Amino acid sequence: MARLNINGKVLDLQVEDDTPLLWALREQAGLTGTKYGCGVAQCGSCSVHLNGKVVRSCSLPVGAIKPTDRIVTIEGLAERATHAVQVAWSEVDVPQCGYCQSGQIMAAASLLAENPKPTDADIDAAMTNICRCGTYQRIRKAVHRAAEIAASTKAKA
Repeated sequence: MARLNINGKVLDLQVEDDTPLLWALREQAGLTGTKYGCGVAQCGSCSVHLNGKVVRSCSLPVGAIKPTDRIVTIEGLAERATHAVQVAWSEVDVPQCGYCQSGQIMAAASLLAENPKPTDADIDAAMTNICRCGTYQRIRKAVHRAAEIAASTKAKA
């Protein structure tokens, strides 16, 4: 059994310690927004936040996660898809097939939390997720747009 803090809720999941977090999220917690892509932590479709940092959940065993660690999935990023990255993704119309987009959004949110005004080079270095449809130019544009949205939101606060 694993006790995990997922999206602000503590859940006791019936999984072995070597179970990848991805499968605990999808199969036990019912949070299917995090996707399986490659299974070897290369594509990023399974990206979630662990204590505010982006991680690839397909290769992270639940036994390596402490009950005090905070896991955030795409479902927990913001209520009603109001996070600046989610808003920008919609405005820019980033997804083509959309399969990788939850992982892309989680990676972008992590980047902007660390670097609120990234350059193209910063985005290219941080956004290592694979998009099989090749929407990289729209992804970069959306990250810049999300930075603008976040900055204007902070200015209003």
